[in-house]
Amino acid sequence: MKEHDSMLRIAGNLMAACFIAGLVIGAVYFVTAPVAAQSAAARKEAALRALVPEADRFVEIDRQNGWYRAEQNGAPVGYIVPASTKGYGGEIKLLVAVTPDEHVIDFKILAHNETPGLGDNAGKEPFRAKIRGKDAAHLIVTKDQGNTDDVQAMTGATISSRAVTRGVKSAVTAVSSYLADGGR
Repeated sequence: MKEHDSMLRIAGNLMAACFIAGLVIGAVYFVTAPVAAQSAAARKEAALRALVPEADRFVEIDRQNGWYRAEQNGAPVGYIVPASTKGYGGEIKLLVAVTPDEHVIDFKILAHNETPGLGDNAGKEPFRAKIRGKDAAHLIVTKDQGNTDDVQAMTGATISSRAVTRGVKSAVTAVSSYLADGGR
């Protein structure tokens, strides 16, 4: 009987500790959730603004998961589209800004596992500058130094160069299809 009471007391203490811990966790979440949501929204706004700095407003596009229309004085100045592709080290996730006339404004690599010092340079200058302003027809990687119409491959990271360029091109063609279907 004494062992039975001891087991009940231990179980009761354990239940009380779990209940109190649950209340503390719930209270902390209740206090911090709005701050975390506000911080996430500010980070997203900053990322969008970095891609299309001239925009004064970003509107989420219905039925296009993760897409935004960048507007200036109510007129579209760009579309921001998520893209992903397979690189040398695995999946590369990007955000790509495209003009209404289907040229690349800029892009940002959100996640990758490319080789440090080689493939990870695809998200940095001067490679980003090689992609800006290109349309889908010129988003082709080349090693020919004389070809300035297409994208010059990064030395030692051709696979990463092609992967990022392919991801950007897929975003440009997605925007092209969206606009051809009457999207604005």
